[in-house]
Amino acid sequence: MSGVEVGLRRQEGLGALYLGIFATIWFSVPAAEQPLRGLLVAGSVAALLTAVAGGVVTARSRGAAAGPRDRANDRRYLLIVVAEFALAGLGAAALAVAGWSEYIPVLVCAVVGLHFFPLAPVLGSPPLRHLGVATCAVAVAGLLTGLLTGVSAGVVVGTGAGVLLLGYALRSLLRSVRG
Repeated sequence: MSGVEVGLRRQEGLGALYLGIFATIWFSVPAAEQPLRGLLVAGSVAALLTAVAGGVVTARSRGAAAGPRDRANDRRYLLIVVAEFALAGLGAAALAVAGWSEYIPVLVCAVVGLHFFPLAPVLGSPPLRHLGVATCAVAVAGLLTGLLTGVSAGVVVGTGAGVLLLGYALRSLLRSVRG
């Protein structure tokens, strides 16, 4: 296997690891009754197993990673993630102060979706844009559901974001093992 192939394998493994972890977190957002609770737990377990498998792929391809690190790309990545956390944190605090805490998951989901757009070129993964669009759509669906029905926005957003992130994590894992 060439150094480039190993580097791509490692990148896909990292994608499975990170997205699996975040899918697990999103599946824990909704407070739901059975049978949805059981499905969310099953989703969390699947996401966690995907993350572990991604970690194994990453660890196995670590020593043979292709070439030196791109420090400028690393800085762009860090800047995007810091901006994401700052925006989500400040937005969540503002919603809490305004008494709209039930919409914090909607805001966070929208910010997560938006952060995939600048991350796509940094990570060299154009499909992240599709994940960004779908994640933003889940945030809008959660907002509308929360405003117009008796269903909690957190149920829609936690379930939807968890499914999307798990799906993309599984895609990354499959790409990493297929080489």
